[in-house]
Amino acid sequence: MRDNPPPPPLAPYALIAAIVLLLATGLAWAAGWIGPKRLNGGDVADALEQNAGGVHPGYRRAHSKGLCLVGDFQANGAGAALTKASIFARGDYPVFGRFSLAGGNPLAIDGRNVFHSMALILRTPDGQEWRTGMNHTPIFPVADPQSFVDLQLASTPDPKTGKPDPALMKAYLARHPETKAFQDYIKQAVLPNSFANATYYSINAFRFSNAAGETRFVRWQMIPETAVEGLDKAKLDSLPRDYLFKEMVARTAKAPSRWHLVVVVANPGDVTNKATVAWTGAHRTVDVGTLTVSTVNAEEVGNCRDVNFDPTVLPAGMAPSDDPLLAVRAKVYSTSFGRRASENPGPSAIGKDLHAGESVR
Repeated sequence: MRDNPPPPPLAPYALIAAIVLLLATGLAWAAGWIGPKRLNGGDVADALEQNAGGVHPGYRRAHSKGLCLVGDFQANGAGAALTKASIFARGDYPVFGRFSLAGGNPLAIDGRNVFHSMALILRTPDGQEWRTGMNHTPIFPVADPQSFVDLQLASTPDPKTGKPDPALMKAYLARHPETKAFQDYIKQAVLPNSFANATYYSINAFRFSNAAGETRFVRWQMIPETAVEGLDKAKLDSLPRDYLFKEMVARTAKAPSRWHLVVVVANPGDVTNKATVAWTGAHRTVDVGTLTVSTVNAEEVGNCRDVNFDPTVLPAGMAPSDDPLLAVRAKVYSTSFGRRASENPGPSAIGKDLHAGESVR
């Protein structure tokens, strides 16, 4: 009588089952079905809408009040040592973008001690594109997406008083000393009296890789050729509603404004994953070119309204760092774009000051 054959070994089946389980778990985690709840663009957009007192149809959920800009970037070639990105090869490149103020109300007054911002899209003949959104402060009030949402909720004005609930803000600040540090900074820092004389900072860190394969962390600054002058913070309430935008319109009608793009190379030990932490002390800096803004126009007729300035849209040679804010910025900008694209925007605050769609040069 022939012996029964031995059962097949179980090890291969166990290995296959383990691989399937691992893949399924990874997919479930990526989809957000398991693990801690992760924020998406809608969560952040909802918080921004609540903070702004509701939806303002057709406008960005953040930095709603803005003015389009057009100009060029003249690269001097020095940036090629840092990155192979073609935007830093010597030459002139077209630029368009947007000046804006923080906040979700497109008709808000300019007399507020908030971010003044510059967003840009730069394109090269080989079809590559660099998008960047910068603020006039070197640090940001929060280090992660959940803290950003919590700050929006804590700082939402009470309809009865027009101010945030002090108890909610006190509790939030007790948990977030980095936000309190930012508040202390911006209270004493100069508040530029023009978009043209502000220095704009990348806020987040990025990775640059050059043709030799060398990779380094960097931040950058747009440093104006015009010396900064500050607004009197004690008299902000007395400023005309659209003071900063009208000032930029009048200034550009007389002459263009220029900034130098300066790349700051991280030192060993510099924090790259927290926009709340400034890089201090001596650093290698490289002036890589000059931005000239020669035209401004209202969003109704400009080319900046129907785009988003996602800072993770980068050319070869540039990449996001490990800063978690970058991924959520991309998500919320996309969500905001989708929402406003389905809405009908009204006129911008400064549109009435430009005649029949004319640009100001």
